[in-house]
Amino acid sequence: MSRVLITAVNTVCALGGSLEESLTTWRAGRSGLRAEGELLLGRIADLKPLNGRRYGAASNLAVHVSRQSVARAGWTPEQTRDAWIFAASSRGNVGELLGHYAARRPVRRFSASNAIHSEIAAAVSIELGILGPWQMLSSGCSSGLDALGMAWMALRSGLTKRALVVAVELPLLPELIRDFRDTHLLSTSGVNDPLSPHTSGLHLGEAGVAVTLELADQGLAEMTHYTANSEAYDSLMIPEDGARLADLLRPLPQPDLICPHATGTLNNAVAESNALRAVYAKVPPLMLMKPLTGHTLGASGLLDVALLVGSLPEVPGNLAGLTGVTDQPCGLKSNDVVIKIASGMGGHNAAVALRVC
Repeated sequence: MSRVLITAVNTVCALGGSLEESLTTWRAGRSGLRAEGELLLGRIADLKPLNGRRYGAASNLAVHVSRQSVARAGWTPEQTRDAWIFAASSRGNVGELLGHYAARRPVRRFSASNAIHSEIAAAVSIELGILGPWQMLSSGCSSGLDALGMAWMALRSGLTKRALVVAVELPLLPELIRDFRDTHLLSTSGVNDPLSPHTSGLHLGEAGVAVTLELADQGLAEMTHYTANSEAYDSLMIPEDGARLADLLRPLPQPDLICPHATGTLNNAVAESNALRAVYAKVPPLMLMKPLTGHTLGASGLLDVALLVGSLPEVPGNLAGLTGVTDQPCGLKSNDVVIKIASGMGGHNAAVALRVC
């Protein structure tokens, strides 16, 4: 069976307006989060990729990152036409539903399509001329990683030779910020240290990310495993024993680096740490991405994968001073394994294993 490889990635997030800008910020040891009153937020600096009259802001951003990733992958028009699309977002074009992003001067006759999640995938299909089927996933903060997993399964089953995976999240709206505050998930303490006993919640961030997945012989990394399960426990909390997450990780290969979900909530810190200790006699090195980008919700899993894969073979270190991790770069060699974990609100867990090419 041919290998399923990640062949190109591109990102727009608080770290920068492209993969290269994001990696430069990360390698310099700087976070993309900025203080806004009592909050730390990860805003996209350049809003031009969000603008456009036909589509909603999230859809415009999805088209932007998708077009660049396809160009990086070197797909011909024929290859692009036959690809499948797997798109992800936890809140889609909620900005249009709530009446934001007026600066993009929308056309009123597109108001209905601007307000639906699936416009993100449809816009990518239309603007890139992709005739393969598209799917839209919304499994909370696991959305992007699940989209990558579904694409991987489609390739492994022989349904397609290429897939474009895209995830977008634009949650920095007053109404959503208030919702997270009311749910007691949002940090207002300024502590940006997810595994600290003093962590008090997450810091929201914006992002768009696109990844090309192909049956190929050369690429940035090979995707070898995808797995998912559910907690069936609570709409907000996860059991602190981390047992279901541990069940998810046990069948995966021994990792050389783990990128945990690490949201910044104390509940997640306890549960995820317990799961890792239950599975590994010695927990492998951890890379905590959300202190760099903010929690980009449905885009976070795919964003972390893109940044990690895009940085290979030497993954930059964590931010200095974080609890339980080193800020030294992690050099990875061919065949080393990276595991990425995501957990969605409502108790949906996902994980993928990537092998360095």
